[in-house]
Amino acid sequence: MNAPSISDRGPRRFGWPQRVFSQVLLMQLAIITGVTVLVTGLFLAPLSAQLDDEAMRRALAIAQSTAAQPGIAEDLRTTEASASGPVQSAAERIRRATGAEYVVVMDRRGVRWSHPETDRIGEVVSTDPGDALRGREVMEIDSGTLGRSARGKVPLRDPGDEVVGAVSVGIEYDSVRARLLGAIPGLLAYAGGALAVGALAAYLISRRLQRQTHDLAFSDISALLTEREAMLHSIREGVVALDGTGRIRLLNDEAQRLLGLGPEAAGRPLAEVLDGGRTADVLAGRVVGDDLLAVQGGRVLLANRMETDDGGAVVTLRDRTELEHLGRELDSTTGLIDALRAQDHEHANRLHTLLGLLELEMHEDAMEFVTEVVGVHRATAEQVTEKVQDPLLAALLVGKATVAAERGVSLRLAPGTLLPDRVVDPRGLVTVVGNLVDNATDAAAGSGDARIEVGLRAEGHTVVLRVRDSGPGVAPEQYASIFTEGWSTKDLPAHGKRGLGLALVRRLAERQGGSVTVAGADGGGAVFTVVLPEALAGPETADPATAPHPATTGDSR
Repeated sequence: MNAPSISDRGPRRFGWPQRVFSQVLLMQLAIITGVTVLVTGLFLAPLSAQLDDEAMRRALAIAQSTAAQPGIAEDLRTTEASASGPVQSAAERIRRATGAEYVVVMDRRGVRWSHPETDRIGEVVSTDPGDALRGREVMEIDSGTLGRSARGKVPLRDPGDEVVGAVSVGIEYDSVRARLLGAIPGLLAYAGGALAVGALAAYLISRRLQRQTHDLAFSDISALLTEREAMLHSIREGVVALDGTGRIRLLNDEAQRLLGLGPEAAGRPLAEVLDGGRTADVLAGRVVGDDLLAVQGGRVLLANRMETDDGGAVVTLRDRTELEHLGRELDSTTGLIDALRAQDHEHANRLHTLLGLLELEMHEDAMEFVTEVVGVHRATAEQVTEKVQDPLLAALLVGKATVAAERGVSLRLAPGTLLPDRVVDPRGLVTVVGNLVDNATDAAAGSGDARIEVGLRAEGHTVVLRVRDSGPGVAPEQYASIFTEGWSTKDLPAHGKRGLGLALVRRLAERQGGSVTVAGADGGGAVFTVVLPEALAGPETADPATAPHPATTGDSR
């Protein structure tokens, strides 16, 4: 299905885009941008705290170094606080060397003995020095006379380890902020690079998605899916979609019915849901061709397989069961018409013979001729009905014998044939016998001393059927393949397909837990043996009321 063009989608409107490609691209860009901003913020927050901590530790280290200078504690005790005093000189020297904002030395009263602004020497400090004067080191960010700064305060001790004052060192906070702001451009550059790479990747992914979705909108895809579901489940053809590994991706209602599967088969490997056989081989692609025949559960299916670009396949199935029945009935009807035409000629010859005998006034010879002709047909019918007591089977064999005779083939019952009228599935057995006799007639026709021998006998509840013909026989290497759908040595009939008769025989036998085999016959030809367990009902379960009435025998013929 072609994607609708832009002109088919109505007038262009601004706002949220409708195409899958555009929506996915915008969502990916929004996600990438949000993640980039979040990561940048999460990086900057600890960076600011880290820079603050680094500045306070630097201030504390300078304060500790200042307090450890020899002579400062002694100068604090022996000199006066002045701009030219030794304490101020030492503090300024350290401040200039370290780049600190201020280095303030104070006595136990909190009076400054040093300060960058000399006029503040001799004044009490602006912040509480109590913790440092009590012997504890302090790190903090606070505001004082010189503004906001990162501070470190340590006690000042004399050689006797007595606290005689404190040292307070400040690092200008603006320098810390400048370092933070200086790191932001580089960080933003990295974030911008990551954002650009992410945007490019999002674009490439979206372009690939655009090709795979044929540039459709979400509403178009939803409509297509709805239409596909409605179409797949409404058509009268079975559709089976397989992936590249042979797993069933889709199974519509008709395919479930034809294959005898349930909805749970979807998602499972084909080999798990279908037993080995021609149907599984056709669906899996092990048998290739167009309009391939397969038999599944007694249904004749016509299968076509189409490969897909992803390595999978789509198989369509059509039910040809009724068509095959009609085709076989057409073949049988054609044979019966030919037989009737031949019988018409034979009957005309007999009437002409009888008329001649009567005109010659050979009345006794005429009576003997009529008695002989009628007696042969009556003897055949009586022999069949005596040994085959099921009306449908008896009628079938009498009819087949007539057709075979017209083709120059003699059909007779094997010695020991006896089948009681207790068949559980007469129609199924009629299909088996009819197919085997038809194949035997085709094989024997035209051979010398053409004949068919049909044997039916009961062994408890089991029916054993043997059909022997005088034809060319079956090669041993073909014993297994002749029961495969589509295998045939005959020309195509009017309905275009052969190779189903023996496949149906095998399916019907296996459905009842039985089997069908073929072997060579003594003197040439082939022998087909069918074993059908539980094909006969017990004498106590047979119901005469449900058996076909003998009057229907003539109709069945």
